[in-house]
Amino acid sequence: MERQRTFDRRAVLAGAAALAAAGGASAQGAPEVWSFARPDKVAGRATEVLGEPRVAPGPGGKALLFDGVDDGLVVPVHPLAGAVAFTIEAVIRPDGGKFEQRWLHLAQDAPDEGVSGGTRMLFEVRVVEDAWYLDAFVKGPGYSQTLIAPEKRHPVGRWAHVAQVCDGRSYACFVDGVLQAQAQIAFTAQGPGRTSVGVRMNRVDWFQGALREARFSPRALRPAEFRRPAGLAS
Repeated sequence: MERQRTFDRRAVLAGAAALAAAGGASAQGAPEVWSFARPDKVAGRATEVLGEPRVAPGPGGKALLFDGVDDGLVVPVHPLAGAVAFTIEAVIRPDGGKFEQRWLHLAQDAPDEGVSGGTRMLFEVRVVEDAWYLDAFVKGPGYSQTLIAPEKRHPVGRWAHVAQVCDGRSYACFVDGVLQAQAQIAFTAQGPGRTSVGVRMNRVDWFQGALREARFSPRALRPAEFRRPAGLAS
């Protein structure tokens, strides 16, 4: 049984490598950039649009505004499939609302035995009165780690650059280049899948706020290498 599970996972990752060869974040180490300028297409891919996300001004370009009730997107790709290290950056503006909000969820389609809820990596915010704090999470075979620092709060209604970074062993998250939390994990690459934006993949915990951009790099970046769009206040 163990041999069969290993073979199946290798097949999944072989598929991820094939996708990477066709382009995307894992090709040549270049990042894949998603600009949220329209709800029906992200990085040239048609999306499944949930509710009615609206186009709004953002720093350096257009953004999408999510109402926290039923607005979201599903993009038919896991942009970091096959990556053995990664950085996810995003420019967000939480606008208050419910306590728990998931705004980015990268999910592997194929199940991994023993991984409840599926192999995935994600971002959430926790809203407390007029402030929020970041929640980053990654889970797969042999690893499951939450990064959260409730004492490190940021005002709602303001744009921020957030990031989570993993070099395969060290895992950390940042807001505006400042470390929020870190841990040691034994990360292994995830396989092909899908991404939900503005909501969990199972369509709960909707995000109230705006998203300007996300960047997916198949390597661990240093904070000095993060990319903040023009117009984002320091």
